[in-house]
Amino acid sequence: MNQSSISNDQKQKDHKDLIVFEGQGLSKIFGHGKHQVRAVDGIDFKIPVDTVTSIVGESGSGKTTLSKILLGLSRESEGKVLYRGQALQLKNDRDKKAYWSDVQAVFQDPFSSFNQFYTVEQLLVECLKFKNLPSKGAQAISEMTIACETVNLDFEELRSKHSFELSGGQMQRIMIARIFILKPKVLIADEPTSMIDACSRSMILDMLLKVKEIHQMTILFITHDLGLAYYMSDQILIMQKGQIVEMGTADEVILNPKSTYTKQLLEDVPSLHKSWNL
Repeated sequence: MNQSSISNDQKQKDHKDLIVFEGQGLSKIFGHGKHQVRAVDGIDFKIPVDTVTSIVGESGSGKTTLSKILLGLSRESEGKVLYRGQALQLKNDRDKKAYWSDVQAVFQDPFSSFNQFYTVEQLLVECLKFKNLPSKGAQAISEMTIACETVNLDFEELRSKHSFELSGGQMQRIMIARIFILKPKVLIADEPTSMIDACSRSMILDMLLKVKEIHQMTILFITHDLGLAYYMSDQILIMQKGQIVEMGTADEVILNPKSTYTKQLLEDVPSLHKSWNL
């Protein structure tokens, strides 16, 4: 093998090791003709491994559409997504299961993610089955107990309860307990605190950071709140009308915003705006 081939192979390996997601001219188009809407409009981005990257924007900015593409729940119309250096192609159930072993999500409404006919135990057992772990007996109970303890819940107390018997904060913590069992490489958290009370909000955010630290996970944090994004993130991407209008480290975006839209978002976070005289 010549030196050039070695160099190219090393570049591909470095890309795979350092970048989780890359978007190249990525678009998602809904409708046709004059009714066409470009929910995601020709964006380029890179999500580094083992970081928290926030995608911030108001309703309709395209951030949730982007998260669905990255989850494999929606297909791009133009451009492509690379996952660890390879084009994302989910052609069959086997591809999807392998991908979802790596990439999981926590959504803003935990109740919609929870089969209302399942108990907490049944939900967690499904996670064990998905990972091909024992789903019965002492080992299964131990796995579920540890997962619940990690998010400050008592498995024995909650195991027979259904979703309608739990608070929003408890439900969201159960969703995070799932992640401790599934152990994905990437977690997409789409507005995970928008439907819970203020007292539970900081707890949920800290638990997401805890699961990242324990499992060396990459987190993609979707939010409309620039204050939360700053609290959580290494990197921030600002979306408006399907386009990325600003990106950079959390400090760069908050302390030295270049986009007018970013400055408008900062106006909605008075403490940040006042503290740094932006």
